[in-house]
Amino acid sequence: MEGKRDRPEGRETFGRPRRRLIASSVAVLTLWGSAAFADPEPQTISGVPQQIVPMVGEVGLSAFTMPTGTVSILGGSTTGTGGLSGTGTSTDSSALDTMLGTSWGASAQQSSEALGVNASALAATCVVESNCQNVSGTGSITGAFQMTAATYQSSLAAALAQDPSLAANIVPGLAGQSDPATQAIAAAEYLKQGAQYLQNNGVSTPTALDVRGYYNFGPQGGAAIATAQDSDPISGALSMYTPAQLAKNGITAGETVGQWRSSVAAKMGSAAGAPVLT
Repeated sequence: MEGKRDRPEGRETFGRPRRRLIASSVAVLTLWGSAAFADPEPQTISGVPQQIVPMVGEVGLSAFTMPTGTVSILGGSTTGTGGLSGTGTSTDSSALDTMLGTSWGASAQQSSEALGVNASALAATCVVESNCQNVSGTGSITGAFQMTAATYQSSLAAALAQDPSLAANIVPGLAGQSDPATQAIAAAEYLKQGAQYLQNNGVSTPTALDVRGYYNFGPQGGAAIATAQDSDPISGALSMYTPAQLAKNGITAGETVGQWRSSVAAKMGSAAGAPVLT
């Protein structure tokens, strides 16, 4: 996923880690290159929880599977059935309700709206990525929005440049990647960039479903999927990737763009049709 790829690379409430309030966005940029601090302590579930089975892995990164026996959950525990990398579930219009049901959901909604991003589209993304759970992934991929460290940092910096007041509510440094409210700011900015990219490529009002391809496969793949016909093979829209890469991302031989859209929309619920930009 583009949000997760470099990234480009969606149940229960988790407590938010202690935040460090900083005076200005200048302080954020000063701390950017320093070591992470105020990092939340991972909590380990004993026994064998319901396993998360990724279906859409990271293009450009090796595929991964969740370990058996124990699962590391950041900030709390879960017994839900959603998963990483596009295996979350949704029931019709509940995506925003799911996000708002977390301790950080209201903050995420406020931040996304400050950036001009529809909170329902943001919620649809975290539902697909993790069912809005603050879970660890693989490598640098982590959090409710499953972003890589590189995409998280660049997107957060862009968001703070647009609205410096958001800096007052973040966990600074790379530790913020594991804080859902902070990562939500970066994810909202990345969705905004994706929607604007699609607008420049002929999609007048990009929805959460339209931008999903951008979040998964980056600008080129995202635009190709968003402008393809339902009957087109998705391998054609994603011709920049090998069959092996597509297979690692859960895309089967002969799968159409329409089938992929239907699968994603089923996870997002009615939020799939939510416009990304407000």
